[in-house]
Amino acid sequence: MTENDGKFGLSCALATPFAEDGSPDLARLVAQARWCLDQGCRSVTAFGTTGEGPSIGLSARRAVVSALREAGIGGPQLVMGVVASAVEDALDQARQAYEAECRAILLAPPFYFKDPSEEGLFRWFSGFFDALGPLARDVILYHIPSVTAVPLPVSLITRLRAAYPGVILGVKDSSGDWNYAQALLAEHRDLVILIGDERQLAQAVGIGAQGAISGMANIYPDRLLRMIEQARPDPALSRAVDELLRYPVTPGVKALVAERTGDPEWARTRAPLLPLSAEQAAALTGAFRELLSRKEE
Repeated sequence: MTENDGKFGLSCALATPFAEDGSPDLARLVAQARWCLDQGCRSVTAFGTTGEGPSIGLSARRAVVSALREAGIGGPQLVMGVVASAVEDALDQARQAYEAECRAILLAPPFYFKDPSEEGLFRWFSGFFDALGPLARDVILYHIPSVTAVPLPVSLITRLRAAYPGVILGVKDSSGDWNYAQALLAEHRDLVILIGDERQLAQAVGIGAQGAISGMANIYPDRLLRMIEQARPDPALSRAVDELLRYPVTPGVKALVAERTGDPEWARTRAPLLPLSAEQAAALTGAFRELLSRKEE
């Protein structure tokens, strides 16, 4: 994909560094975002799963966004996650994102009550869109049932598009369910379909996906860009992702960023997440080095 091909491309699911007092480390965060963009990412996505978004409140979010914008990172280069179970809380996050003129919002479903009906989900999203009114735009729905335990049926996406034409920009599928990805692309190929599971990225791009919002872009954006641009699998990276999934994923990504940058402060997480132990981090980073140093297959 070229810079002007109109595709979404690669967005880094930006990890959030924290200072000792638990506040976002703004200098490290800005440096990481700038590095990702310089490596070819078209945007960074703040406050997603890798960014520990559900653990970051509105005031800290505001500080992060201000720091990014002061560094010239905003507008089309910034996507912001919206994760809340109460519509009112989701609205506060979304309005903050739109005030910052972000490229899009990545909107997760309400996650506290499990197994909601499709009708219940439709009413939640409808309440959100209705309350936003004319502000509502460029919404990327976030399908990550392994975390939320609330899947987004393809039929729900169809119904929301019909009720709110032009509001939904796309869907990020982080389910790892290839059957779901295929069904999503078959029904909604005209949307921006993004893949969260890097092991499926090249195959999905080959049938119409536009790119990824990826935690691995914090470490290996070059490999992801090749998959997106060439629709060519990267078996070594896929095996490395398999290795990562043996550990809590967000602390694992932060351990890998700490290794890449040579900065152990990156390993810090916010409760309830805990950093990997020294033994776990050494095993994970060692496995990545070994797998990804091999000659490409």
